[in-house]
Amino acid sequence: TESPESFRKTLRGRLRETDGGLEVQLTAEALSPPLVEELRRGQIQRVFVIGQGTAAVAGEAVARALVLTLTGSDVAVQAITATELSGFHIDGPMDDTLVVAISQSGTTTDTNRTVDIVRGRGARVVSIVNRRGSDLVDKSDGVLYTSDGRDVEMSVASTKAFYAQIAAGFLLAVAIAEHVPGASSDNADQQPLLAALRNLPDAMTSVLERRKEIGVAAQRHVLSRRYWAMVGNGPNTVAAREVRIKLSELCYKSIACDITEDKKHIDLSSEPLIFVCAAGLQGSNADDVAKEVAIFRAHQAAPIVVATEGENRFKAALEVISVPETHPELAFVLSTMVGHLFGYEAALSIDGSARPLRQARGLIEGYVNPIEPDWFDRFGQEVEPYAQQFFDGLRTHQFDGHLEASTAVKLASLFRFATAQSRFEAYQVEFGKVGTPGVIVDDLAIALTEAIEELTRPIDAIKHQAKTVTVGISRSDENLLQNDLARAVLATGCPRDRLTYATLRTLAAVDPAIAEVTGHTRYRVEGDVTGQATIHVIDKAGIAAGLVSRAERDPVLRGTKHRVAVERSAIVTVGSDGRVVLIVPEVKDRETTGLTLCHVKLASALDAPMARSVLQGYRNRYRQLVDVVTEREPTFRDDLLADVPVVELLTAPISDVAARW
Repeated sequence: TESPESFRKTLRGRLRETDGGLEVQLTAEALSPPLVEELRRGQIQRVFVIGQGTAAVAGEAVARALVLTLTGSDVAVQAITATELSGFHIDGPMDDTLVVAISQSGTTTDTNRTVDIVRGRGARVVSIVNRRGSDLVDKSDGVLYTSDGRDVEMSVASTKAFYAQIAAGFLLAVAIAEHVPGASSDNADQQPLLAALRNLPDAMTSVLERRKEIGVAAQRHVLSRRYWAMVGNGPNTVAAREVRIKLSELCYKSIACDITEDKKHIDLSSEPLIFVCAAGLQGSNADDVAKEVAIFRAHQAAPIVVATEGENRFKAALEVISVPETHPELAFVLSTMVGHLFGYEAALSIDGSARPLRQARGLIEGYVNPIEPDWFDRFGQEVEPYAQQFFDGLRTHQFDGHLEASTAVKLASLFRFATAQSRFEAYQVEFGKVGTPGVIVDDLAIALTEAIEELTRPIDAIKHQAKTVTVGISRSDENLLQNDLARAVLATGCPRDRLTYATLRTLAAVDPAIAEVTGHTRYRVEGDVTGQATIHVIDKAGIAAGLVSRAERDPVLRGTKHRVAVERSAIVTVGSDGRVVLIVPEVKDRETTGLTLCHVKLASALDAPMARSVLQGYRNRYRQLVDVVTEREPTFRDDLLADVPVVELLTAPISDVAARW
């Protein structure tokens, strides 16, 4: 639902109204003067658009836009995954090559490694990225931020990032063509495309308003079909590939993706649900896709078509979902949005099919320790409605698509035993053990759990994602918040997004050494911390509420606070009043914008293993201590760490601590 605004923000300030119509105006941050000069001289002869996963799919759309705008020039354009480029297309010097790298986070390891390789061979790199200050930004000659560079969607499945990448890619394609000799950059030809690009967020909003209709289509067809496929042709191939990714992530399906006309040559015998991306198709292309849809239907497949409003050629489809009319080169965006909503609603529908099973399992919890002699009869009566809902679902094929056959058979049998429709004597024949009321209820609980797990689709907690490694946004980051010290720092009002990964690591490491946070003072930092910056108190609480901060008398940033602001690294220190404090930097775009000072009580003591763990994670003090000690001693004795007061471990000069050895 945030996608239209993210798309609009990506265009803001870059697509402008002038006397001659709409123009794309990118700053030197995106197209640097040296790159512009190389484009004008005709030095750039190849453009590779790279990414991984969703970013690679967006790259296919960006490459299509470049082909469109560079028509008439000698520049060759190719969309390719980053790993394929680095593995098979690095062929000597690349001084004639521009690489457009697309990444949501800017930390995708495969993409960044490829960028390192091509830059080493002389290629220019322009990146389309969401995140300011990320690794990819540092590696690029130019950067085009999606949205405002801070609208980062740290989730799977990501949607608004994809749309914003499309917006940025079309802007970049038009801007590059203006500097390439021979490119057909006729302003009159570009105006319809640019106008459609500007109006696309409104069309996207219109699609969002049709969510209920899309949800009904999903509920009607996704539960009974085990096999799914995505198809599209022309620009809609991009939509099909992107929708395939999101549906597979949301619904836990391995989904085929094909060119529309090729589908009839592949696997129609599986009678799949086929999501047909056909928005923006015109003339004979639309006629041909309509014929394909009729073929799908004749083979007992279930075609669901996304088409432009007013299009009536797809009467053979089970469902036709209409989207607003827009430029044919951009209509695939609306196909994609319908697909994203369809995937979300499909996951909700699959998850909802487990509701009676969850209710039945909840009922069982009330019978953990039954004491009434007739408890099993009462249980059978109470579980009967849920069993009936399950059998109704079986009859109407509602579980055919997502429940394993063995699970369904076992659950059906156990429901019959639980409701006294089957005799206890048959239990041993079927399940290999003597059937008693307790055994039946226990086995039913296990079977219900298995069925629920097969049907559950936790949309906001998708499992089995390799992206937790490849894009650098790891769940371990959130684990770093699961300690008392990090919670205490956040409780002061320090924003989560101002705590860097390094700071969170430090807080997690120091946590065992902190017994309590007794108060805090938060400061706002103004100015350049490497020059004459100042700090101003914005909040105080706990024991700090009754203390007068030096910054209230003299706001110049100096001393340990200045050190923390410059290094952007948390520190434990002893103040001039003898109080132990933790100073945490608040960082935005690699600039310290504030400081959170926490008054702390230290642990009375740490055993040697814990002391070592704390020092290893805190400003590398363990390694420093070992190095100083082993200058004079043959070995370093970890056991002596337990004898050092905690305040010395964290705050004393390393040389003073080392003297104990």
